[in-house]
Amino acid sequence: MKKILCLFALIGILTSCRVSYPVAQESGKEDMAYLLFVSPRQYADATVQVVIDDAQPFAAKVTKQKKSLRKGTQYAIKTGARTLKVSYEGRTLYQKKIFVSTQEVKQILLP
Repeated sequence: MKKILCLFALIGILTSCRVSYPVAQESGKEDMAYLLFVSPRQYADATVQVVIDDAQPFAAKVTKQKKSLRKGTQYAIKTGARTLKVSYEGRTLYQKKIFVSTQEVKQILLP
């Protein structure tokens, strides 16, 4: 009986020990940046029109400004210098030339 318990203990120890675990490798980051639209008051939870570099406009949801800003919807854009225009019902809320780098989340603060 003692031999059987020692055998099971030995098998358990040998199977639970592992010399090396696989290491996660990151081959390269995607060459994209992200925009997050934030407003403390009036435009929170609204949908705004966004134009980047005079391209086709798209609709973006504005997140209410809180302590945890990263929970909103992030929109992927190409990296580098970009001209950004944000409008709501025909009024321009934000127009600026921005620079975004790889994997950066740029927060656009709307009034």
